[in-house]
Amino acid sequence: MRIIREIRLENFRCHENYKKEFREGVTEILGENGCGKTSVLEAIYVAMRGKSFRAVDKEIMKRGSLFYRVEMFRENGEKVLVRYDGRKKFQVKDRETARLPKQEKYPVVLFLPEDLHLISSSPARKRKFFDEMISQGLDGFSGIISRYEKTLRQRNELLKKEGVSREEVFSWDVMLAKYGVEIRKERMRMVREINSLLTETYRGIAENEDKVFVEYESFTAESNESEYLRCLELDFQRDSLTGHTNFGVHRDDFNFIFNGEVADGNASRGETRSMVIAMKFIEAGMLREPVILLDDVFSELDGFRQKALVENFRKNQVVLTATEKTF
Repeated sequence: MRIIREIRLENFRCHENYKKEFREGVTEILGENGCGKTSVLEAIYVAMRGKSFRAVDKEIMKRGSLFYRVEMFRENGEKVLVRYDGRKKFQVKDRETARLPKQEKYPVVLFLPEDLHLISSSPARKRKFFDEMISQGLDGFSGIISRYEKTLRQRNELLKKEGVSREEVFSWDVMLAKYGVEIRKERMRMVREINSLLTETYRGIAENEDKVFVEYESFTAESNESEYLRCLELDFQRDSLTGHTNFGVHRDDFNFIFNGEVADGNASRGETRSMVIAMKFIEAGMLREPVILLDDVFSELDGFRQKALVENFRKNQVVLTATEKTF
């Protein structure tokens, strides 16, 4: 399968001018560390998803440049042009827009080296991982997350004011409740779907009889907006003392359970990496013909798990970075 045919970059990160053609199956981007391999994957992601996975646009632009430009040519003949010169513009089918239209977004499974440490990572990192999984399959979810985070920042700013009253934060509470309930509902749905597949997928990689599942630890047990609002009200005095919102989905966590125990600290390095690979396989299975981007992941895996990755993604277009030839 080939979705991406070619990409051209101008003033993107360290690349003043760069061109790469892609083949069916696996395309390798080889080079020493620091030569800009990950930046090529980042450009692909920008052209396919509309945003970077690691920075804001002004940080992407090559130092000393006035703009950056990404051109992606797809196998179906379409071209996606992204240009940033202080304002980002997308051009697809001769139509220019400020955002990549949702019908032009293409599913991508991104696998970064830090993902291999997901099991022991912070709650914030795990929330980001699961929320991004949901966002690829559910239109509008990333917007709900964005609105929740903006509302949370506004409420926290008010809480830092001396003598702030409950009435002053109430309108923000209403919005937090609205978005928080939606976020929790979708996280619960995603965890149920993952757990229906995780043990079987893990066993296919590890070739054993271990049992694995994800436990969703929500600080927001309430399933409706009025109860969510009530909890915010009960916590108001504490919030005004601490200067931040103590209750809500922004404090949720996800624990991986391995044979009845928390995996972090109980599962081996190989076992935790097999769990993460299983998660990526499940993510790919939830999407329709995704492009797979693997950033220097093979160097972190043994031959057994490398083989599992190759076998599972053999029907997808894969773009991978490495310091030396893998295939």
